[in-house]
Amino acid sequence: MTTPKTPTHPFERSHSIVIAAAPEAVFDYVTNPKSWPQWLPSSHDIDCEDRPMRFGDTFHEHWSTRSGPVALDWLVIACERPRLWIGLTHMSVTGPIVVQYVCAVVDGGTKFTRTVRNPARPKTPTPEVVQRIDEEAELGLGNIKRIVEGAHV
Repeated sequence: MTTPKTPTHPFERSHSIVIAAAPEAVFDYVTNPKSWPQWLPSSHDIDCEDRPMRFGDTFHEHWSTRSGPVALDWLVIACERPRLWIGLTHMSVTGPIVVQYVCAVVDGGTKFTRTVRNPARPKTPTPEVVQRIDEEAELGLGNIKRIVEGAHV
């Protein structure tokens, strides 16, 4: 006898920004988790070496949610510098979390796209949760642009 499968609600959000810098500069900054607390408000502390993470690397993030602190163990599952980086973690509320960074050369610099996926989310996020995700992502991308462009003036 098989156990019935619990339905899941896949969820994905992507946000992009053009940064006046080379793809390598953007890629190396965003794939170094030690930079995350500088640009992502929910990320508070990262346990890892101060360098871009490569395929197979692991690191630990202390994160905050509305319901309290969360500890996340990350695994880098893809890294093709300076184009693609994918990290995987798990949170009890959302299930697996897949974060993907893509850097593409465009007029004016690098288009940086950050995509967050919850492929097996236990329930659909509310419109308020989606709005908070979008607001934090836009703030984070603006911070990345300001920091990376400021470092390469």
